[in-house]
Parts: sequence; structure tokens; C-alpha cells
Amino acid sequence: MTDIAIPLLADIRAFFFEDYLPKIVRCLDTLDEESVWWRANPESNSIGNLMLHLDGSTRIWVLGVAGGRRVVRDRDAEFAERGPLAKSALMARLRATLAEVDEVLGLLNDAAMLERHPSTKGDVTVLWAILHAVEHFSMHTGQIILITKLRTRSVLQLSS
Repeated sequence: MTDIAIPLLADIRAFFFEDYLPKIVRCLDTLDEESVWWRANPESNSIGNLMLHLDGSTRIWVLGVAGGRRVVRDRDAEFAERGPLAKSALMARLRATLAEVDEVLGLLNDAAMLERHPSTKGDVTVLWAILHAVEHFSMHTGQIILITKLRTRSVLQLSS
């Protein structure tokens, strides 16, 4: 049987570091500080909230569930925040989390990917936790792009 973990984890790293993160950086580079905390309506989230949420969720699923690290999270605070946390602080926080994610991913192999760990969704495989984090990151990256387009009223040059 072929060791699928190595190429799969390389692809997962590429999603985080070569696809999603550069798109978020491009969006934040395009926006002013106020626009990062703009909401379409009171029920909507700002880019700042989405970035805090991506940080918290990715920490829980990859570092906590997949990596077995202790993670403390206040999910409600991610959405309650109204700023003004600076764009640079939000990016630094997300980059630091992704650096830790990279460490965890670097420790995994086929056997580890199939281990079952407890989560808020019950016992899940490490692979499930990581794939959940990837799809969740993708969804919110798309929301960040949409909000950026709404705020700038322009087409962003995002490589895919």
C-alpha cells in the first residue's frame, strides 16, 4: 500500500499557504482598517470577525483535535468583537496559527491520520478533522473575498 499521507499533507499545506492565505492577504492589502470591521448588516460578520473565527476554528480542529494540543477558545468572542484590531495584528495571529498547523501536519503519517480523537462532533479521525479545517477555511476565505469586493466595488486580482 502506498503512503498517501505525504502527498495529501503537501496538498493540504498548499491549500492553506499557497491558495487561501495569499487571497486573504490580498484582500487585507486592498482594504483600509475601517473596512475590515464593516458589516453588511447587524446579522453579518466582518472580515475581522471571520479572521478571528478562522484562527479559533483552525486551532481547535488542527492543533487541538488532530494535534492533541490544549487549545483554549472563546468562539462567541470571535463574533462579538467589533474592532478595531489592526489588520496587521489579525494577519500576525493567523500566520502564527498556520505556522503551528504546519508543525502538526509535519508530524503526521498514514497511521496517525486514521487515529480517532474526541471533538465537538464526537470521535473523528485526524484526517476528518484536518479536512474539516481545510473546507471551513475555504468557505470563510470566499466570504472574505466577497466582502472585499463589496467594499471596494472592484474585481480583485486573485490567482487561483
